[in-house]
Amino acid sequence: MKLHTIDCGNMMIDGGALFGVIPKAMWNKKYDCDENNNCNIKMRSLLIEMDDRKILIDTGCGTKQDERFFKYHYLNGNGELVKSLLEKNFKPEDITDVIHTHLHFDHCGGTLKNDENGEIVSTFPNADLWVSKTHWDWAINPNDREAPAFPSENILPMFNTGKLKFIEEESEVLPGVFALFAHGHTRGQVIPIINYKGKKLIYCADLIPTMANVPLSFISAFDLFQLDVLDEKSKLLDMAAENEMVLFFEHDINVECCTVEKSKRGIVVKDYFDLKEIKTTL
Repeated sequence: MKLHTIDCGNMMIDGGALFGVIPKAMWNKKYDCDENNNCNIKMRSLLIEMDDRKILIDTGCGTKQDERFFKYHYLNGNGELVKSLLEKNFKPEDITDVIHTHLHFDHCGGTLKNDENGEIVSTFPNADLWVSKTHWDWAINPNDREAPAFPSENILPMFNTGKLKFIEEESEVLPGVFALFAHGHTRGQVIPIINYKGKKLIYCADLIPTMANVPLSFISAFDLFQLDVLDEKSKLLDMAAENEMVLFFEHDINVECCTVEKSKRGIVVKDYFDLKEIKTTL
């Protein structure tokens, strides 16, 4: 197995949204912002390369939506999903599986594209598209608060591809990839855990979007059920510390991975590093 980070670009989000009730004087020591309190975050996908499978986890925001849709997100950076795959010598046709942690636009927008006739089709014609059944049911009937994060053109056409597959329970959904559920950010979010080089790597998705969100109280205002997030983070971080697991961050623009350990102050960051350094760091 080989792992590749895939750069899907950056976007700006409000620091108060990213860190919730934590005062700026505290969170700004951990994560930079501009004069408008906007934090630049990464959309970082993960490609799992095996002999017979090429598994992509999340797909960034894609290119279907126009500038008006992203008016308050200020897309930036040179990263783009297909471009980044090609730079790693992979074509969209090579991808066999796409695992969606959830269906917010910045996690699934790149799964579908507009073809030359303006029709919405799969970016990855040979790939099965994996979503938790709980989350699919949640996303196609969104609540008023979350609905803007679920544009229908990102979601419903997945069904029409004939490639949609549901994750019904926590299990090894694909070889070497275990699907853990977390329900605090949004119902039915999948947290993939990958067996890699004798270690386990946790793709943290939006349960822990950046390394600055590792402290238990640093909970995003985007999270719908914050007490659930608190409980889920606590259990995940305890497990990661006890088993020397690696946290992989989807949204931290500066840090790809870290390990954590127990201290008198609770769970704290032990080391941080790029994915490519895992073999020399652990």
